[in-house]
Amino acid sequence: MPKMKTHKATKKRVSFTGTGKIKRNRMNRRHLLNAKTAKRKARLRRPTTVDKTMEATVKKMLPYG
Repeated sequence: MPKMKTHKATKKRVSFTGTGKIKRNRMNRRHLLNAKTAKRKARLRRPTTVDKTMEATVKKMLPYG
């Protein structure tokens, strides 16, 4: 059986926490930042975890993660 390939784009965007959750950065921090409040931008700086409905999909993309 051949080795499974890692999805390289996903590997660059997510990482695993010590407990096995998948950590990701939030979207909406690239441009058009004038319209967003400082509070909203501060929240967007903090990483979050991948939603449980997507966890299986992401883990499939990262078989050796």
